[in-house]
Amino acid sequence: MRLTEIFVLMRARWKLALLVWLVVVALVAAATFLKQPLYTASAAVVLDVKSPDPIAGVILPGMSNSSYMGTQLGVVRSERVAMRVARTLGWDQDEQRRARWLEASGGQGDFNAWLAGGLLTNLEAVPTRDSNVITVSYTLPDPQRAAEIANAWVQAYIDTTLDLRVEPARQYTGFFDAHGKQLREELERAQARLSDYQRKNGIVATDERVDIENLRLVELSSQMVALQGLANETGGRQRQAAGNAEQMPEVLSNPVVAGMTAELGRQEARLQELGARLGERHPEIVELRAKIAEQRAGIASETRRVAGSITVSNNISQGRLAQARAAVEEQRGKLLQLKAQRDEAAVLQRDVEAAKRAYDTITSRASQASVESHTTQTNVSMLKRAAAPLRPSEPRTTLNLAVGVLAGFLLAAAAALGTEMRDRRLRTEQDVLRGLKLPLLGVLPERDNRPRRGARLRGRWAAQIAGAPGKNGGGALT
Repeated sequence: MRLTEIFVLMRARWKLALLVWLVVVALVAAATFLKQPLYTASAAVVLDVKSPDPIAGVILPGMSNSSYMGTQLGVVRSERVAMRVARTLGWDQDEQRRARWLEASGGQGDFNAWLAGGLLTNLEAVPTRDSNVITVSYTLPDPQRAAEIANAWVQAYIDTTLDLRVEPARQYTGFFDAHGKQLREELERAQARLSDYQRKNGIVATDERVDIENLRLVELSSQMVALQGLANETGGRQRQAAGNAEQMPEVLSNPVVAGMTAELGRQEARLQELGARLGERHPEIVELRAKIAEQRAGIASETRRVAGSITVSNNISQGRLAQARAAVEEQRGKLLQLKAQRDEAAVLQRDVEAAKRAYDTITSRASQASVESHTTQTNVSMLKRAAAPLRPSEPRTTLNLAVGVLAGFLLAAAAALGTEMRDRRLRTEQDVLRGLKLPLLGVLPERDNRPRRGARLRGRWAAQIAGAPGKNGGGALT
């Protein structure tokens, strides 16, 4: 439908449209002026989300985290805050309200929850854009009561945030105390095991003792190497003595053997000299040969004695080497035992340190939780207290009338259009073409039933002339 057709339709149905518009505006005006006025009192709180927590030392999440503000709005609108407001106002002790609750619910449910639900009906909490401020508004017919409830609500919200912070700390304090006692007992048991082990094994400074024993093992090993070299040397001389003792340096350098050998050489030289002059059976030759044999026997005896001393030296060296080896092995076993004791003591020491760290950690957390459980500060502060409003927030007369006028226009147009749809008329050329489905031959000009100004004047003059008497006393013209 074109705009011209709508204009023609509204001009034809203007009475109906005007009636509908008047009725709508009258109803809106009546509802507006008859409605009980409501007053909205507003209070505001500010959240300090950038300053560090004075106890925990951490920074709370900033406004960039929208979930934080959403959580705070949820706390403001929570049933827990509403119940605290009801207790602050003394409604939980009001017998009239309890009687209304019994009448409404028959005693089913929770009276405090019913009060909280009623309080939440008229509450509005909205965050201020791009800020840390939350505005809490409450609407009631009584402005003083609305301001009182708004202020009570803000204070209940602040107290609830403090409770939400303190209650977990109190619960943790009890847990930390009980767990701290258990950890302290474990630390005492671990320390007792370490002390008993050290006392049983005579350990005072495990690392120093191991170092000393290690140095002693090194020293014994060095002595064993030296004795091993000496034993090898004496063993070689003993083997040489068993095979060719006369050529041994000890025998050749022995003064007794050397003297006896020199004397033997002189006697042999004399024997050769006398044997050439006296003959083999000469008594002097026989005596000299006996002396030579005796001298050789003495040399052999002295050589055996020197070789025997070498054997004794070798036996002593071998004995000392065996003792050194035994001492090294004993020292090595002792050192291994000390290292095993040190390792076991280190395990016990680590147990003590672990138990001490756990106990220190739980003690620190218990102290922090104890401080948090006694705190009286929160990051929410009241920014503005609600005052009794002077003007009602509802009804909004100007807005309601403007909406009523606009709605009247729309409903008037709808009524005119609906009436036209039920009772179609041919008002324009397009209606004729759509209704008759025949070609349009021509359009007659609209007849103006109103008399023109000139015609009205001529008619009025003619009437005056016809009814007026003539100058000569004659009658009207016929």
